[in-house]
Amino acid sequence: MTHSQLRPPTMADVARLAGVSHQTVSRVLGDHPNVRDATRAKVLRAIEEMGSRRNFSARALATRRTRTLGVVASSTTLYGPASTLFALEEAARAQGYLVSTVSLRELTVETLAEALNRLSEGGVEGVIALAPQRSAVQALAELRHPFPVVAVGTGSGAEIPSVNVDQYLGARLATGHLLAAGHRTVWHLAGPESWQEALDRTVGWRETLEAGGVEPPMPLRGDWSPLSGYRAGQELAGWVGRGLTAVFVANDQMALGVLRALREAGVRTPQDVAVVGFDDIPESEFFAPPLTTVRQDFSTVGQRSIALLLDLIEGRTPSGTSTVEPQLVVRASTFPYIPQSGTAPG
Repeated sequence: MTHSQLRPPTMADVARLAGVSHQTVSRVLGDHPNVRDATRAKVLRAIEEMGSRRNFSARALATRRTRTLGVVASSTTLYGPASTLFALEEAARAQGYLVSTVSLRELTVETLAEALNRLSEGGVEGVIALAPQRSAVQALAELRHPFPVVAVGTGSGAEIPSVNVDQYLGARLATGHLLAAGHRTVWHLAGPESWQEALDRTVGWRETLEAGGVEPPMPLRGDWSPLSGYRAGQELAGWVGRGLTAVFVANDQMALGVLRALREAGVRTPQDVAVVGFDDIPESEFFAPPLTTVRQDFSTVGQRSIALLLDLIEGRTPSGTSTVEPQLVVRASTFPYIPQSGTAPG
């Protein structure tokens, strides 16, 4: 889909499609009485066909400068989406734009279409969609938009302009850190299968082990919550002494649950089992012990997403995808690893 297909229509675009003059379009939008009903209907139909929604400000349609951007998001109670949303709003304000947000319970073709229509009616110049679920990426690719759309969290290979943290690299950093500390293998508590970020982290973990000649254990799966981490931690505790000495957990919230379950089972961290999380939530350095984790730079994600969207709005041709590198933050939950006397490290 080209930028010319995505940009909002101008009065000239509407006039060309309706076969009338620019001045006639202006009079229709201004509800001028001296317009024939048939002509008025033709202009309004042209606006509708171009995917726009009637905006009663003729100036906004003509200039396309409402200085408002839209954001479509879901799962905003989770740390990653919430932090991304805040970063987007902050970056938009820095560029002199307001943000109109639509929060959805789930991202489907139907809910996304409704959200984009609502934002179109509000006169936004472009939209950023937080699309960490694979179904959301597919839905965005199927929909036509009357304005530019940038996606966040789609992972690599998205068909629309996007900004992503390199989740694959983050998983490799976490897993490689544990292998370098002397662990013979690393177990993994993954996030939900429907999330692209969870998939990328799992692939990074698995391929790092395989590159080191290690057969990956079967991963466990949670739902991002501390409770799911706690339940997985109870299962992991049963493998201590049978090859488990290190765990890479797909987010810090689940890692919190894992740490508690291990502690209740009498398993010491990091002496018996090292634990690495992902996200670097503000509380992670106050876990017991402080959590080694992968930090995502949400501020940079927000800035790059807004910059990419504004480039599209202005008709510039930036690269389709921007990738932000994560950073490994080493704390006491993994370092140093000292195998117990007479015991193989896993």
